[in-house]
Amino acid sequence: MTTVTLLHPGSMGAAVAAQAVAAGHEVLWVPEGRSEATHSRAKKAGATVCGSLPEALSRSAVVLSVCPPQAGEDVAATVATHNFSGVYVDANAISPQRMQRISERIHPGSAVVDGAIFGPPPRDGRSARLYLAGDSSAVDKVESLFADTALHVRRAGDTVGSASALKMAFASYQKAARTLAGVAHALADAHGVGNQLTAEAEVMVSAILSDPEYLPSVAARAWRWAPEMGEIADTLRAANLPTDLADATANVMGHWERDKDQYDLRVEEVLAHLRNQGL
Repeated sequence: MTTVTLLHPGSMGAAVAAQAVAAGHEVLWVPEGRSEATHSRAKKAGATVCGSLPEALSRSAVVLSVCPPQAGEDVAATVATHNFSGVYVDANAISPQRMQRISERIHPGSAVVDGAIFGPPPRDGRSARLYLAGDSSAVDKVESLFADTALHVRRAGDTVGSASALKMAFASYQKAARTLAGVAHALADAHGVGNQLTAEAEVMVSAILSDPEYLPSVAARAWRWAPEMGEIADTLRAANLPTDLADATANVMGHWERDKDQYDLRVEEVLAHLRNQGL
């Protein structure tokens, strides 16, 4: 059995803790200053109350930080003041740069593991994936916490920041796509064609992120699509809807201006052009 401190039993954190408890490990949490809802989540997860953070850290081999991304560095700094020397896992949706700063904040005697959670809170028959990056022995220790549970551990690499980069790459598409869907439906609704939009969406190819091989064809057509985004922005503006996403898309397509009608480019080339680099 491994003893773990969970720093914030939110919806995701509590579900993750419950998986570790189900695997036979002890999960501690500190209730001081926490809400009634947090108390309820922690109790349901099977977490054990601990009187103070220093006590919890002294008893734990692993610390799990699952909190709002903007709080990640402050949480790590607090743990660092108590000279924790075990494995510190940051599983928050943060940039690789922030992850690196957190790694530098943690006490030198500890090991830092970069984590990223994909999927819904693992409970009620639903599973999630936990990607880990960092020192292999530390990653092994974290992986053992969730053996045969609904939280499936996968390796993102040996470098701290790799898991966070994967999360940022995926979320940059997922969050923007869902927001864009909201704008599209609002525009269609304003013109009374919402049902038709939904019908068209049902027959379109949806495997966009999973098939990067189509990107050269997008780059080759960007010179035509960018002006179309301008027309879309005008339509949105007339419907009193935000044009930010349409404007930004047109700007991004400008990075592919050199790729006009070059359908035979390699994926690596068009990705490099987005970074303003040649190959």
